[in-house]
Amino acid sequence: MPLIELARKSLDSRVRGNDGKKISATAASQLSERRNKNQSERDTTQRRARQSSKQSNTDFLSPMYIETTGAPPDSGRPAIALIHGWAMHGGLFAPLVERLAARFTVHLIDLPGHGHARDDGTPLDPRALAADLVARIPDAYWLGWSLGGQVALRAGLDHPRRVRGLILIASSPRFVVGEDWPHGVSPDLFRNFGQALDRDFRGTLEGFLALEALGSPSAQEELRSLKQQAFARGEPAARTLQEGLVLLDEFDVREELPRLQVPSLWISGRRDRLVPSGAMPAAAALAPGGRSEVIAHAGHAPFLGATDQVAQLIESFVDDTGVAATARSAQA
Repeated sequence: MPLIELARKSLDSRVRGNDGKKISATAASQLSERRNKNQSERDTTQRRARQSSKQSNTDFLSPMYIETTGAPPDSGRPAIALIHGWAMHGGLFAPLVERLAARFTVHLIDLPGHGHARDDGTPLDPRALAADLVARIPDAYWLGWSLGGQVALRAGLDHPRRVRGLILIASSPRFVVGEDWPHGVSPDLFRNFGQALDRDFRGTLEGFLALEALGSPSAQEELRSLKQQAFARGEPAARTLQEGLVLLDEFDVREELPRLQVPSLWISGRRDRLVPSGAMPAAAALAPGGRSEVIAHAGHAPFLGATDQVAQLIESFVDDTGVAATARSAQA
């Protein structure tokens, strides 16, 4: 499986989140060589994606797909909106939804270009999408997994009076490593995926699923679940996936986190091979009232391999923050 080997080599050259070491001179040299070799192709891909994303309009309500399940909206139960990661869709949350449905009104979102919204050509702009979604789903907790955390964070930062709290799973305020941020992956990881998509679209997506499952003690079972669900709603749009890779490469809201006005819970899997587990405690330390939880035997999708534990963390977080969130909502 050459793609997995490619991604794992790139991951090996990143700065590790648990030990806090900086990139070595050798790794830095290798990164520079790879960047120079692929610069022209990467620039073309990213320029097209950026041009598309700049066309967004925050006043436009896109036809994103939203499925509502669990407790009826008028039941008085708290609402929670779940936002999937790159190349996925809301159906991936099925095991978690089963655990949450009795207590929450659950809104499952398919972002533009994904799942049931795969024909939606709206640019993948977190700020615009957050504005759209809070208008449709006000007064809810927002859960973002991986790339979906970018949209959830923008909702909390830009619309604090309409968001009760944030739950970020395997998500980070910055996904790539930097001199002042040792909790990321090599910038080449997402760029290599972008190039691989052009060569072998389906194979690249399946390779990414394998990386998401790596590290979990139930990796084979998780991979089967991911493969069964990932394409159940059709393949995601290629253009949207390239936009998503640009976002993962460039996203950085660390300087904004100190002004976050809603409570936040950052959940990570210690064995995550895509987002270093150290990123979430570091992010929680930047956010007022932020808290972090590391699940010891979980990878990038802990809601699959540790569903009960993730559900319990969410329920405890809602119990602890519910009174404050209700008071804040009443003032809106």
